[in-house]
Parts: sequence; C-alpha cells; structure tokens
Amino acid sequence: MSKRPEPTGEYAVGTFTYTVFNDREELLEPGSQRSIPVRVYYPVLKESVKDMTKAKYMTKEMAQGLSKAMGFPINYDKEDAAGNNVSNCYQDAPKIEGKKFPLVVFNHGLMSFRESNSFLCIELTSHGYVVISVGHPHEAGCTELDDGTKLYFKKEIKKKQFEPYFKGMKETMKLIKAKDVDERVLAQRFDEVQRNYSPLIFNRVTEWAKDSIAAVKYAKDNLSEMIDFECGIGVTGHSLGGATAYVLCLDYPEFVCGVNLDGALYGDTTGKVLTKPFIQIGCKENYNLETRPFLDHKSPVWSVFFSDMKHMGFSDLKHAVNVKMLVGKLDADVVHDTVCKCHLELFDTYIKKTKVKPVIEGDESVSVKEYAPDL
Repeated sequence: MSKRPEPTGEYAVGTFTYTVFNDREELLEPGSQRSIPVRVYYPVLKESVKDMTKAKYMTKEMAQGLSKAMGFPINYDKEDAAGNNVSNCYQDAPKIEGKKFPLVVFNHGLMSFRESNSFLCIELTSHGYVVISVGHPHEAGCTELDDGTKLYFKKEIKKKQFEPYFKGMKETMKLIKAKDVDERVLAQRFDEVQRNYSPLIFNRVTEWAKDSIAAVKYAKDNLSEMIDFECGIGVTGHSLGGATAYVLCLDYPEFVCGVNLDGALYGDTTGKVLTKPFIQIGCKENYNLETRPFLDHKSPVWSVFFSDMKHMGFSDLKHAVNVKMLVGKLDADVVHDTVCKCHLELFDTYIKKTKVKPVIEGDESVSVKEYAPDL
C-alpha cells in the first residue's frame, strides 16, 4: 500500500457511527426491515487530538466480506509498519462546542463498503464539512450495524446485475466501445440497456436514495448542534453511489449540488431536469455510460474525465493496490488531489458560498469541459 494521503485542511477529523433502525421494508430480505449504517466524519481542533490514537480503518470481518465480494484478498485487517489499518481520523474526538459545519453525504458503490472513499471524506472534513458516509446493506461487501450485526453481500445481486448476464454484458460493452456518437443518443442507448438488461440495478438507485434520506433525517434530529443545514446539503458518491448522488440532486430540494465519481447513470430520469450544479468525474473508457448529466440542466455542469484510469481507482483502493487493470496507471496522489479539489471547488462555491465560481482545471491526463445551462 502507498502512503495514505494526509488531510490538508485546518481541522483534524473525528469520527463515530450510527445506525438508522426503521420500519422500512428490506426488499432484498422480505419480512425484515432495512437498517442504514452511517459513518460520520466531523471537524475537530488539531490540538484536541494530539494525544489520541488514530481510528482503525477496517475490521477483520469487513476485510473478509470485501475479499469474497470482489474476488481478491484484502489485507487491511493486519497491522503493519506501514499503518495499513490506520485511518487519518480519531474515534469520538472532542467536538468543537458552539460551531456548526455544512453537510456532505457520500454513497459507496455496489460490492464496496461505507469507508471505501474515506480519504476523500476525511479531506473534505478537514476543510470544514461534516461528511456522513451511508452504507447499503446486502449490497456492500460487508455492512456492520451498531448492534453488532454483520450483513454480507448477496451473491445473487452480482448474478442479476445483467439479465440475461452475458447478453446484458455484451450490450453494455458495445455501448462502451461506441465512437463518435452524440451525447443524447448515448444517454438514450444506456437507458435502453439498463431497462432491458439491468432491471434490478435500475430500481436499486431509488432505494439507495431513500437510505440517504433516512441518514439525513437522523442527522437533522440528532446532530443539529454540529451541522448547519441552512446552507443546503452537498452529495457525492462512487459508482452506483455516484448515480445515487445524481438522483438525489434531481429529486430532493435539500441537496444543492453534487458529484458523481465514475457512476453509470442507472435509475429512472425520464423527463427530469437537473437544476443543481453538478460534476461528472470518470475514466474515459466509461464516458459513454455517463453522459446524462450533460443534458437537460438549468445549472452549470462539468465533465472531468481521466485518461489512464480505471473504475476502482476513484476509491481508496487506488492507494492500496498496484493492479493497473483495477485502478489505472495515474499516480494515486495526483488522482486524489484532483478529485478532492473538484469537490471543494463545487462545495465551497454552492454550499459555503466562499467562491463566485468553481475553478475546475484539467491537464494532459484530465480533460475538463463546462456545460452552460441549456434550458
């Protein structure tokens, strides 16, 4: 593992978890209720943690669950000289009394886990945001509830990602490889593919959005002393969590801007118009699955696409493994710095309102395009 990135903001980062136990039916486990596990990252004074030990990154059960879901070994459960199982945050660190911070919601990807993008969450928090990272039971590699329950990934979900699997995979790959096709046509073709071959995933985005809303409601009821809800909420996510971020911006007024980290735009967006500023980040090979945000919008939208990158490189895994077919060739720190800067530029402009306009810049490895409002 390469060295974990150090947060660059003025604050250190505290963390704790909560679980929303509610009466919403668990559609993946009929007869049970869906429980939502959440990790909170919150700003704390650096001097308040100088004698504290950093929090553990991952439990052994989590590592085992991820290994089974993803199909390769995860060794975060072992302490070593490199600090592989240490996170740059502090469990239950003293809160800053009398100070509130704006909220950002993060959603992980399918088969991933609640802490999958902790480096991003911690960086945002160090710059003065509370970040709540939402877990999705049965769809994460492992979900850990605060009552000690462990829920592992349902293998049948992977098998039903495409129905029929090989035909759906083939049609998706044909779309990925299509060249010189109009962005609107690409969005229409992806919508046809997901409806015809991915009905389960098509419908799961709505449930993930409900998970986020449940997590936010708990925060409003219980964490109002540390969160400023008046300025609106930012949202981001990786993969299916990124598609969820887009849906939350489309459907829920309290979310004022959002970011999608390489998420194909699953979910029903028929006839909907995006009224919030949004950044679509991705690797170039997945561009054809991610054009929907550039269409039918009343606020600025940016595309930020990386060359020499792979899908999983937009998570903490970029710093954990050196398998280029999984995480791409670009330097992990360069990717992290660019992704974090995009988030901070957007959130500082539209949530904190400390900037007039986001400054989103590319280079030889990152192409950037701004789409002015088109409606």
